[in-house]
Amino acid sequence: MKKIFLWILAFVITACVLVFQRLTGPTYPLEGKISIGNSKVSYKLERSHVNTEDYEIKISAPDTNIQGFLLYRIFRSQNEWTKQELVRKGDFLKGQLPKQPAAGKLEYKVILKDLYKEISLSGDPPVVIRFKGKTPMLIIVLHVVTISAAFLFSIRAGLEALMPQSDPRKLGIWAAALLFAGGMIFGPIMQKFSFGDFWTGFPFGKDLTDTKTFMALIFWITALWVSRKKSKKTSRRWILAASCVMLVVFLIPHSLLGSEFDYSQLESEGQSIKTNLDDEQAGHRSFFMNKSG
Repeated sequence: MKKIFLWILAFVITACVLVFQRLTGPTYPLEGKISIGNSKVSYKLERSHVNTEDYEIKISAPDTNIQGFLLYRIFRSQNEWTKQELVRKGDFLKGQLPKQPAAGKLEYKVILKDLYKEISLSGDPPVVIRFKGKTPMLIIVLHVVTISAAFLFSIRAGLEALMPQSDPRKLGIWAAALLFAGGMIFGPIMQKFSFGDFWTGFPFGKDLTDTKTFMALIFWITALWVSRKKSKKTSRRWILAASCVMLVVFLIPHSLLGSEFDYSQLESEGQSIKTNLDDEQAGHRSFFMNKSG
């Protein structure tokens, strides 16, 4: 009965942490409602989108007195903002952000206005959206399942380590094995599909997701190695410490300091960037690159 309770507790902790990580991550959509004029407008602004198509912004605004425009530019650039009027289609105001290379980022603002005032949906700070390549659903499922199971077994091992005379090493082995599969096999494969590189964390880059996964795995391997020939009491301490490290790692928002396309590469290769085309040429704003000269 005690073991069942510990599994239920571990599952509840895992679910809460995964939801927290999802909601606090920089790729989670920005959603809300604002009042403008006599209307309430609901919105959902994406912060992650595939790089095979432009991102369409769609705001529900049945009141025809409400209009709006979109401002956007390359993230971290000093470029002038590109302005695009939102187009009314029925009850919706629509605009488009031009697709970017994998890991390319744009910052944007959606401004709504009526006869009396203008309101930025995101407030003063712009929304940052990152574009990514398409990843096969099987790889996504395998990554999510294994990395979530790794955290579940890690928490369960930590709870077991709190019990006197217990031996949580088998649970720790499961946690480490699942973390290796989810974070060092399926994770890099996802990274390759999404952003073009298998690994961008330590020691090759600054991707925090890759780095924190690597550090958690190293700590688990160390804990299991040290506990091989130690007493159960010492083993419990090491495994409890590894479980706590895993908990801290998972409380760090996912995709924080994630992969980011270096637009200066285009300039060094003799390419120029245009962030919009005349509507007569394209029908909507789009992103493209062309050889200069």
